[in-house]
Amino acid sequence: MTELSFAEQAAVIAVCAAMTIATRALPFLLFGPGRPMPAYVRYLGRALPAAVFALLVVYCLRHVTLFSGAHGLPEFLAVAVTAAVHLAKRNMMLSMSAGTACYMALIQFVFAK
Repeated sequence: MTELSFAEQAAVIAVCAAMTIATRALPFLLFGPGRPMPAYVRYLGRALPAAVFALLVVYCLRHVTLFSGAHGLPEFLAVAVTAAVHLAKRNMMLSMSAGTACYMALIQFVFAK
């Protein structure tokens, strides 16, 4: 693979920055003040957080093998902690952080190989 020149690197960074700014500004341009929010956008705002969280759970548990090693116990304990913290506090960031910390502690100190 060839290395990019400084000009090429600068161009890539400029395009990435422009696209990031455009994607951040686009909702404000499309749905500015005084414009009604379309029903499908309101629906996506309600449905997507739960869908993304479910997708994250499936992604995190995709390699769990019930018949080898710890039989998925660290993963399922971390999921239980995540669910319990979320039900208690209703804070997605806190629940994901608690579940991640639980999982990391379990695989580093309890189920270390």
